[in-house]
Amino acid sequence: MAVHSKPLQWTRLLAFPAGLLLAGAALAEPIGVPPTAAIAAPDSLPYPGTIMLAVDATDIARHIFRVHETLPVTGAGAITLLFPKWLPGEHAPVGPIAQMAGLVITANGKKLEWQRDPIEMTAFHVKVPEGVSKLEIDMDRLAISEDKFAGTVVTSTMIAVKWSSLSLYPAGYAVSGITIKPSVVLPHGWQAASGLDGMQSDGDKLSFAATSYETLVDSPLYAGRYAKRFDLDPGAKVPVHLTAFADHEEDLDAKPEQIEQHRALIQQADRLFGARHFDHYDFLMALSDRMTDLGIEHHRSSENGYLPKYFTEWELLFADHDLLAHEFTHSWNGKYRRPADLWTADYNQPMRDSLLWVYEGQTQYWGYVLATRAGLETKAQMLDHLAAEAADYNAMPGRTWRSLQDTTNGEIIGSRGERGYNNFARGLDYYVEGALIWLDVDTLIREKSAGAKSLDDFAHAFFGMEDGKFVPNTYRFDDVVAALNAVLPYDWAGFLRSRLDGHGPGAPLDGLARGGYQLVYNELPNAYVISSDTESKNVTLLTSLGIVIGHDGVISDVAWNSPAFKAGLPPGAQLIAVNSYGFDGADQIKAAITAAAKQGSPPIELLIKSDDRYRLLAIDYHDGLRLPHLEPIAGKTLLLDKILDPKS
Repeated sequence: MAVHSKPLQWTRLLAFPAGLLLAGAALAEPIGVPPTAAIAAPDSLPYPGTIMLAVDATDIARHIFRVHETLPVTGAGAITLLFPKWLPGEHAPVGPIAQMAGLVITANGKKLEWQRDPIEMTAFHVKVPEGVSKLEIDMDRLAISEDKFAGTVVTSTMIAVKWSSLSLYPAGYAVSGITIKPSVVLPHGWQAASGLDGMQSDGDKLSFAATSYETLVDSPLYAGRYAKRFDLDPGAKVPVHLTAFADHEEDLDAKPEQIEQHRALIQQADRLFGARHFDHYDFLMALSDRMTDLGIEHHRSSENGYLPKYFTEWELLFADHDLLAHEFTHSWNGKYRRPADLWTADYNQPMRDSLLWVYEGQTQYWGYVLATRAGLETKAQMLDHLAAEAADYNAMPGRTWRSLQDTTNGEIIGSRGERGYNNFARGLDYYVEGALIWLDVDTLIREKSAGAKSLDDFAHAFFGMEDGKFVPNTYRFDDVVAALNAVLPYDWAGFLRSRLDGHGPGAPLDGLARGGYQLVYNELPNAYVISSDTESKNVTLLTSLGIVIGHDGVISDVAWNSPAFKAGLPPGAQLIAVNSYGFDGADQIKAAITAAAKQGSPPIELLIKSDDRYRLLAIDYHDGLRLPHLEPIAGKTLLLDKILDPKS
């Protein structure tokens, strides 16, 4: 064997057909495609001229928006046009580029060819000829499928005009420095509302004052056949309105006391934050079973979706009554104060979601608190609400492998929506578990300061500064810690990191205990679970069998390591029969669970259809219905009650 005096130089082995690899032949390296030219980063200089944007939203039967955009240019050369991809409030690259079609660009009456960037699919390169001062852009949005975040945006009775999906903007400029003047033509006789300024009507055409592209994208327009507008702060210099759009006119019949509770929300937010970072605010509400499940924040408005009977079945359908409070809080937390890694100069720079446990988690907390302080949910309803959430998150086996901090990547990974085995995969847990952490913070501050300080003081100082200022004020983790220390000196960095990076066991429930309550289980109905199941058309049995069943009998979720899981029941299975009787709803399965709790009872038998096969499963569960509740701890001060009491 030859002895080498220096290390061997290894060469990559390439796959060649047999017989072609000859002794002594040189091995050629693969030749790849050179990298594409970088798209210009946003500059601070303003874009010259004003873009004119005209949207035709009248083709509701075919769910098509037609767009004409006039874009001024300063001379010949290359220009890149961008379709918004990363949008504030959506936390992921979800701009519906697949719904854009019919893109045609002309100049001086001649068609210009465009080329989609081979890497960035939302970028379009165009060569501007000599003698051209403007580009005429035509395109359609085919809104025939559900938008990832906002659901359906076109129905026979209402539409959501999201300007970000109906426009292109020039690369190389900050969106705050691009001026645009929008208009929209609506179906005949429809009413509209938006956070945009200067609305003028000419028949069915609405025109608005020129504004920045940043403000346009942040100011969607809702329109509908049936609408009613409510003044939530009569006589205020900074007005707040709620405009509700409904599938049926009778669903707009709000009782005076309901409107007073919505007005109380505005008062309680003022008392909490002590400032307003808007010159007017518009709640846009869709009361529809076709455009529901909305909840998107904007600086001067918000999109809020409810079932049609929001007003008319107020007491039963309360499960989402904290939504308006949540989205309103975002005007302070998320829009004005914004995590530094979530702020970008345009909508095609990647955002990072590391601080969503503040952005969404603390907003979720204030949504709970403000909704209760305003009376949108009663204290008893909120206690059941918190009990249900605490029970879900306390039984979270996914915590053993995935930290809460990692769930802040959920939107980018694509975790929104039901997948099955949710408590093992984990989803957007920084919302609710984040709220439990902030309850922990609030009660700790109150306890250590003997009631002199609270998280209200943090909110007032951190979000309520600079009354009237609109420009985003960014923050980092250290800024949050410093603001907490200004309220009460403590090891807040260690406190937060242990909960964000830890693995349990169990959810962070110290705030409930410090607040005077403990989580218990019994057979008494939980009002929040009933309301939530009514809205979602589900039967939730996660704390007993470990399943969620749709009214159609489809198993939408199975809790990891639950009795149903151990029996071999998978998500997506069709429940055919319970104890030999055809499945006919919630009462039947609940009765079977109750009967199985009697001493000596046999296992619960479920006949299911899964993967085109029928299987009979025996679930050996005998602990009865276990419904979560919060029970006062003897001798403890009920700090949670004080947190939920209206602020005077």
